[in-house]
Amino acid sequence: MGVLGRAGGDQRGRREPLRLGRGHPLTTHDEVDAVVVGVGAAGAVLVRKLTDAGWRVVGLDAGPHWDPQTDFLSDERAMSKLFWRDRRVTGGEDPIELAGNVTGKGVGGSTVHYSMYALRLHRSDFQTHTRDGVGSDWPLSYDDLEPYYDEVEHELGIAGPVDWPWDAPRRHRYPYRPHQLNGVGEVMARGCDALGITWRPGAIATLSAPKGDRPPCVYRGWCLSGCTTNAKSSTLVTYAKEAVRAGAEIRPDCMVHRVDTDATGRAIGVTYVRRSADGTVHEEQQRARVVIVSAYSIETPRLLLMSASSGHPDGLANSSGLVGKGLMIHGSDVVFGRFPEPVSQFKAPPPNTITQDFYETNSAHDFVRGYSIETVGPLPGKFAQLAASTLGLWGESLREFMYDYSHYAGLGLVGETQAQDSNGVRLSRDETDTFGLPIPVVTFSYAENDRRILEAGTDTQRRILEAAGAQTTFRVSDTAHLMGACRMGDDPATSVVDRNCRTWDVPGLYVCDGSVFVTSGASNPSLTIQAIAARTADQLIAAGRRDQL
Repeated sequence: MGVLGRAGGDQRGRREPLRLGRGHPLTTHDEVDAVVVGVGAAGAVLVRKLTDAGWRVVGLDAGPHWDPQTDFLSDERAMSKLFWRDRRVTGGEDPIELAGNVTGKGVGGSTVHYSMYALRLHRSDFQTHTRDGVGSDWPLSYDDLEPYYDEVEHELGIAGPVDWPWDAPRRHRYPYRPHQLNGVGEVMARGCDALGITWRPGAIATLSAPKGDRPPCVYRGWCLSGCTTNAKSSTLVTYAKEAVRAGAEIRPDCMVHRVDTDATGRAIGVTYVRRSADGTVHEEQQRARVVIVSAYSIETPRLLLMSASSGHPDGLANSSGLVGKGLMIHGSDVVFGRFPEPVSQFKAPPPNTITQDFYETNSAHDFVRGYSIETVGPLPGKFAQLAASTLGLWGESLREFMYDYSHYAGLGLVGETQAQDSNGVRLSRDETDTFGLPIPVVTFSYAENDRRILEAGTDTQRRILEAAGAQTTFRVSDTAHLMGACRMGDDPATSVVDRNCRTWDVPGLYVCDGSVFVTSGASNPSLTIQAIAARTADQLIAAGRRDQL
């Protein structure tokens, strides 16, 4: 009897219990306990935790398995290879810029190049409909995720302040001391103090002291281009690395294009294509007892929609019609200020200082919900690009402007947006990618409440910079993060997955990544994505022991 099965009784007609074991040499024809599609913020956590529990796990990622020491360079243009740059169509009144760093391609996903803010959602984020009359309530509460926030923060070695003055008090301190303020952080602190705004050093996923074989941050400032020292706590060098050590197999450069089901409708594996070194494309299958899709808010609904069949003509797990609908972003306009003294925005981790004073609904505002403000620190190439596109500079005028690069400080917005079914992902009817697969069409338009948050937030950013002594300011329109498009809920008619990320329609199929978000909050989403993944792994392990997968 397998450890996860039951003893006694007639076993005929029952699924064989999950088989335990580590380091088993797998082929593409072996049936494993779980296949995870996408080894990023969520997928790497799932692969690691399930492998630690004795499951045989294969993780498939569409991009490379990066080696930080050989693949990461101090070259902004070269490191655009970290981004998902495959063809996509964007539309709506406010099309999202998808060719940049919104999503990653490779093991570790977006955590390889993200800004590292590791923030929890507030308690109110899980009950916006009940509290504020907008959006929908989550089927989970903050209390459900709190132990998993703690777990992930300790695994990653989050560096943060002793106290966090926003939302209810934390039960535990951050595991590592905060990083020292850099020049932009000092600017923000000075401006906030002058205006009576509360600020704190950011809670960020880069080490401020050694952890295992990883050193602390050396403040090079190339955090958004990978991290050659491994101080940055991406899932590439934490969860994915430990998963492989524990016996998991991670296969890079595998583009999954179908979730396979049997005659009963149960998910039994995936079909994917991989390109060999000579350019030849091969199609392979991986059979599994459980399929977990963790490909994020564009590729996850795309895969489910591509998996349509006679039994699921509108795509897998789509009886609600909500696969691909309800996509959310964060309005992330940046305001830069020029200071008479050098600020050196390129030094130290960009995520340095934060305020969440404007996070919650306030009756004095003409909008509901709110925003956070965080320091940013673009490198020279990115800063020149922003200045050229926003201020119309080129040639000699851009060169003159860039002489003052070190005198600029930037503050970024994390503005909450409301889920709208008109925002989302669908398949193109006539355009395909290099594998012949339909490319995703991504549509987004701000709601009026979203626009009011943007205007209020950027006004506060400007006031902070001016209070700190900025001589001039300019604003750059931007967006960040992706959430929603396969929301979780308690009702199959209004959601794609349940509170445990199990799809309502397809036995054996789970969706676990940022696409299950119900609301966006005004916090960077990575820590919540990872906490949901850690919780989902525990739910899967418990269900496996009960033979109820």
